[in-house]
Amino acid sequence: MKAIVTDPQAKGHLALGDQAEPTPSPSQALVRVEAISLNRGEVRRALASQERYVPGWDLAGEVMQPAADGSGPQAGRRVVGYLPSGAWAQRVAVPANALAEVPDPVPLSQAATLPVAGLTALFSIQKAGSLLGRRVLVTGASGGVGGFAVQLAYRSGAFVVGLTQHPEYAEMVREAGAGDVVVGDPEAARSSGPYHLICDGVGGDTLSTVATMLAPGGICVTYAALTQPEIPLNLRAVVQTPSAYLTGLMVLSELKNEPASLGLARLVALIQDGRLRPHIEVEAPWEQVAEVCQRLMERRFPGKAVLRVS
Repeated sequence: MKAIVTDPQAKGHLALGDQAEPTPSPSQALVRVEAISLNRGEVRRALASQERYVPGWDLAGEVMQPAADGSGPQAGRRVVGYLPSGAWAQRVAVPANALAEVPDPVPLSQAATLPVAGLTALFSIQKAGSLLGRRVLVTGASGGVGGFAVQLAYRSGAFVVGLTQHPEYAEMVREAGAGDVVVGDPEAARSSGPYHLICDGVGGDTLSTVATMLAPGGICVTYAALTQPEIPLNLRAVVQTPSAYLTGLMVLSELKNEPASLGLARLVALIQDGRLRPHIEVEAPWEQVAEVCQRLMERRFPGKAVLRVS
């Protein structure tokens, strides 16, 4: 079968290549992949690799062979799934508890955006408890995770402030549910705070600034800081806010406590009901993976990129 593999000699370090067929374990289903979506973390690792392997976290497609132990979706069902690596292939073996069924009205291209970006946003929102009537700040609000976080916080009853560095994306952030949009300087978000929840997708100086805007009992969840070895942080300003705290979030760690199938099913249901709308800015055949990955790493588009698997 064909798969996208890392290749230091290829243009863009990624190319289609031959790969052995997967052999599912009893608790895994064999899935024919129809769409994959890209995330900066997996792309960053793939571009830096000097070894040949198949990257990929997000996939959507159809079950060819259900798990032998009887768990998970049956053959012929449309599904979305998560893998810690190896999703960028024509056929993949996926743990049954990492798959959720996708009803016919939901495009597989939209479902493919959910595993990492959607679950990251969902887990971040859940950490804050009830958001009804609360104030929420989302940095990187025009990105994949940020766009989901704005929508989920808004649907939870929060007043959402979205922070973006791109003036041309401000209207998109408002349409996602932000009651206020801050463009550029993160310090400008202080006037709309303090915040019960801050979802940080930027890290660096932005995280250092917004972490001081927490309300008493508030939480700042960063899913960007883990890619940066050093972050300046005014820790005194954070700890002096009563019961406020800052935490990092990684999907893989969160999935040790809750299988991906549960969160993915919730997100798919929200899309089906019209309460969640993935913003797909780029949709292309997977032969264009190197070009699209380069554009992603250069932050040349908002939202998500989806590749169609031939």
